[in-house]
Amino acid sequence: MPVSPLNRRDFVKKSAVTGAAVAVAGSVGAPAAEAAEHKPAQKNRTWSFSVLGTTDLHSHVFDWDYYKDAAYSDSKGNSVGVARVATLVKQQREAKGEDPVLLVDAGDIIQGTSLAYYFARVEPITGKGAPRHPMAVAMNHMRYDAAALGNHEFNYGIEVLRKFESQCRFPLLGANALDAKTLRPAFQPYTVKRICVPGAPDIKVGILGLTNPGIALWDKDNVSGKMVFPGLVEQARKYVPRLRALGCDVVFLTDHSGLDGSSSYGDELPYVENASNLVAQQVPGIDAILVGHTHVEVPSYTVKNEETGEDVLLSEPYCWGYRLSVFDFELELVRGQWKVTRKTAQTLNPNTVDEDPEIKKLLEADHELVVKYVNTPVGTCTEDLSAAESCWKDVPIMDFIHQVQMDTVKAGLSTSDAALPLISVAAPFSRTADIPAGSVTIKDIAGLYIYDNTLYGKKLTGAQLKDYLEYAAKYYHQVPAGTAVDTSTLTNANSFWDYMYDTAAGVSYDIDIAAAEGSRIKNLSYNGTSITDDQVFVVAVNNYRANGGSGYPHIAAADIAYSSTNEIRQLMIDYVTAKGALDPKDFAVTNWRLTQDGTPVF
Repeated sequence: MPVSPLNRRDFVKKSAVTGAAVAVAGSVGAPAAEAAEHKPAQKNRTWSFSVLGTTDLHSHVFDWDYYKDAAYSDSKGNSVGVARVATLVKQQREAKGEDPVLLVDAGDIIQGTSLAYYFARVEPITGKGAPRHPMAVAMNHMRYDAAALGNHEFNYGIEVLRKFESQCRFPLLGANALDAKTLRPAFQPYTVKRICVPGAPDIKVGILGLTNPGIALWDKDNVSGKMVFPGLVEQARKYVPRLRALGCDVVFLTDHSGLDGSSSYGDELPYVENASNLVAQQVPGIDAILVGHTHVEVPSYTVKNEETGEDVLLSEPYCWGYRLSVFDFELELVRGQWKVTRKTAQTLNPNTVDEDPEIKKLLEADHELVVKYVNTPVGTCTEDLSAAESCWKDVPIMDFIHQVQMDTVKAGLSTSDAALPLISVAAPFSRTADIPAGSVTIKDIAGLYIYDNTLYGKKLTGAQLKDYLEYAAKYYHQVPAGTAVDTSTLTNANSFWDYMYDTAAGVSYDIDIAAAEGSRIKNLSYNGTSITDDQVFVVAVNNYRANGGSGYPHIAAADIAYSSTNEIRQLMIDYVTAKGALDPKDFAVTNWRLTQDGTPVF
C-alpha cells in the first residue's frame, strides 16, 4: 500500500531523519486567552516534495569492479552501483511518501563497464530474443521518472540506444538532440509529472532534459547526418517558457553538462560543453538543475538568474552511484497557484546501506555472465606490465597500445599512404592497470583500455605534430632545473586529466618540464633524423581524439587515412589471442622522456 502524502511539517521532519537538510521555521502556539482575543489569520496551504537525482552511472549496477574481479574499493571508502542507491531511494520514499518523491537521472547510463560492453557487443540487446539491458531492468525497478541522454549513450550506435530506450519505462529526454534533416526533436524533450495534494490542485513539475553538444564530435561516426546537437542555453530558452505555459509550477532541468562553462573540444563547435551554470544564469523560469557529465560532487550550488534575480539551485551527485542528490522543495498555494517558497539540495552517500535485494535477484545472473566473460583467458604475458609510472615514463604497457594501433592502421592503409611514416598517440587511462606475468584475461586488457574507443589514422605535418605534442605537454607543471621532481604533484596541470594526455610512439622527443608551456618539445625526430615542418605522418589515434576530444590542435580537421568501427580494446585482445604470448621484447621502445633543461629527470 502506498504511503500517504505528507503535509509540509511532517515532510520536513522525515527529511531530517533521512538526511535531507531542510531548515524549517517552527511556530509556537499562543496562550488560549490570547488566541481567543486574536483570531489567527487564514494561512495559505503548503506542501513539499523531493526530486532525487543520479548521474553518470555508466552501467554500474552492483558494487563490483569487473577490471579487478572484486568488490569495488577506493581510498575514500566509496561504493558504486544503483543497487545501493536504490536502497537510499526506498528510504526517501518510505519517509516522505511515494507521491512526493520523483527520481531523475542526468545521463551516461549504458556505457562504462564490462557489463555495458557485454550487452552492447558480446550478447547485444539488439539481437533476436536478447535480454533487456541490466540498466533498464534496474532503473525500471527503481521507478525512475525521467533520464537525460548522456554523450556516452551514443557510443554503441543509435540502434543500441533506441533499443535501450524501448526497454525503459521512463522517457529518455534530449531537447537538444534533433533530427538532422527536420531539426525536430529526435527524443522526447520534456515530461510533466503531477504530485497529488489532497484538497488542492496538483503540483505540476516540468522536467526538461538536455544533453551535450560534444556528441556531434565525439560520436561523429554514429550521428553525422542523422542528428545535430545545438547548445543547452538555446534549447532551454525554447522549452522553459513552454513548460511554464503548460502550467508547470516547478521547472526542473536534468543536464548532461557540467557547471563551469568550459569545453574540451576547443573551437570545433560553437556551443559550450559544460553549460549548466550558463543555462541557470541566462534562461529565466528554472527552479533547479540536476547536473552531470563532469564526474564531480557538488552537493548544492546556487546561480542567480541575470534577468529575474531568482536563485537557481544546482546539484551534481558525482558518478557511478557514488552519491544521490536530494532536492527538497517547499511550496505555498497563493490564489490557486503553487509558488516555491524554499528549496535546498544535498548529496547522500550510499556506502552505509545494503544493496537492494530485489535488484540483486533480478540481475545476479547477468552479473555472473559478465564475470565469467571478463575472466576468459586470451593468452599469456612473459612479465608483469604495470601502468603505475605511465604518466611520466615511457613504459612497455603503453607501447602495447601503440603497437596494436600502428599494426592495425598499417594493414588498412592505401598504397600511397602506406609510404608515409606511421606513428601512434595514446593516453594512460588508468595508473592502476596491470597485466600480470602468466595468464592474461579479458579483464586485464579491459583494465588498461577502459573506453570503447575505435581507431583512426589521420595525417599531420611535422609542424602540426609538434603543436600536438606541445599541447599534450601542458599536462605537466613547470619544474625549474635544479629543483627536485615530485611525481605526486607533477601532473594534471591546467585541469588536464590523465585520459587527456597523449604520448607518441614512432617518433623520439624530450619534454622539458623546466621550460614554459608551448616550448617544451625538444629533439623531435623520426628514425634518428629531425622532423621537418612539411613532413607528413599518418597518426594512429582513437576516435574521441580524432574527432576533437580534449581540444587537441589540427587533428579534428586532418585528412583521414584510415577508420574502423572495431574497438581498440578488442583489437588488443585479438593481438594477444593471435600471438598467444604478450612479450614486451616485441614492442617496448623508450622513445620519449622528461628532462629539465636537457638533463633527464628519470
